[in-house]
Amino acid sequence: MSKQDGSSRQVTTGPVDDSATPILHVDMDAFFVSVELLKRPDLRGKPVLVGGTAGRGVVSAASYEARRYGVNSAMPMSLALQRCPNAVVLRGDYTSYAEYSRRVMTIFEEVTPLVEKLSIDEAFLDVSGARRLHGSPAEIAWTLRQRVHRETGLTCSVGVAATKFVAKVASSRSKPDGMLVVPADRTLEFLHPLPVSALWGVGRVTEESLTRIGLRTVGDVAAMPAEALERALGPALAAKLSHLAMGVDARDVVTGREEKSIGHEVTFGYDLTDLEQLRRELLRLSDDVAVRLRRAGLVGRTVVLKLRYGDFRTVTRSRTLGEPTDVARRIYDEASAALGELAGDGARIRLIGVRAEQLRPSGSGAMLWDPDEEWREAERTIDEVTARFGRGSVRPAALVRPSAARVESTRRKNASGGGATP
Repeated sequence: MSKQDGSSRQVTTGPVDDSATPILHVDMDAFFVSVELLKRPDLRGKPVLVGGTAGRGVVSAASYEARRYGVNSAMPMSLALQRCPNAVVLRGDYTSYAEYSRRVMTIFEEVTPLVEKLSIDEAFLDVSGARRLHGSPAEIAWTLRQRVHRETGLTCSVGVAATKFVAKVASSRSKPDGMLVVPADRTLEFLHPLPVSALWGVGRVTEESLTRIGLRTVGDVAAMPAEALERALGPALAAKLSHLAMGVDARDVVTGREEKSIGHEVTFGYDLTDLEQLRRELLRLSDDVAVRLRRAGLVGRTVVLKLRYGDFRTVTRSRTLGEPTDVARRIYDEASAALGELAGDGARIRLIGVRAEQLRPSGSGAMLWDPDEEWREAERTIDEVTARFGRGSVRPAALVRPSAARVESTRRKNASGGGATP
């Protein structure tokens, strides 16, 4: 993959054959940082980081100036500041990011209804049916970039190709603020010189496995006999990488994604051993999960507790309910019971999380009785108060006293085909 600091940027500057390239991958440039710079234009051109600063804070986003120092997202902030001590660190404003994401996605949907949102700042578009109104794929990509910048002040990079995989690689190569069209008949010419890390599914471990057998480029993978590749990687991964290396990706742009789980977790500034503190954090997280379930019109039948100990060992425990729920008290009770089995007796806890799984629309399927009826009515009343007066205007009494250990939370919304929320 191209360097994330933009130093290997590759863009299309002249006429190109885009007749068989209906797939666009649009990726916002350093999205969180770019939104912050709209409020702080004085920081443009400087290394800027968005993320947590206390304890075990991590980098949520880095400007391209900071990336040139070897700083990347998900890096511990302490390490990032060692590499780039003159960086300006800003706390994230996730409400603003969500609003700008909504505005950007609306622009995409005004061009084509075939928009697959991958995350808060990137999407695939199929513009096959938009040509008559908006022009060729390259023209549409160019117009989208102009509109996004004109209407939001943000920049994005666009890859245009015959398949989703190649379009995503192309957008990465064109960063920042660029467009790269890969003609269908030049797909292999584009892919084969790239390092094996450009292939979806190749992380550090797989890259090391490929390097050990002498495969360093996508072209090397494409030329490798299937049997030899299977011996190194196993049949499933070998087949996937072999297809991608030949530019084969039959996946369509999918406009709807079924949520598989909704969860929240928190990493503490220091390891906790106090079970009551852990239960207080668990109650807070359970409330966050329940609020999101109700907003999405969903209920969950399985509650999963996640714990990470001080030695980084991570465990999960799941409990399946008789009836699905969107009630924080029920989620908390089930997770708390699991917590009692895993924590206590001096166990040092670094992270705690809770999520709801086996989701389905609320109201689907008739319940003989509602064991959470009283709590549900109380929590829906809180939802109404919150909508009027803001989040935190009404909270469980146990949450009135803030926890000193809670310094950096990571909210994750797991969905099929999508990544984590920053």
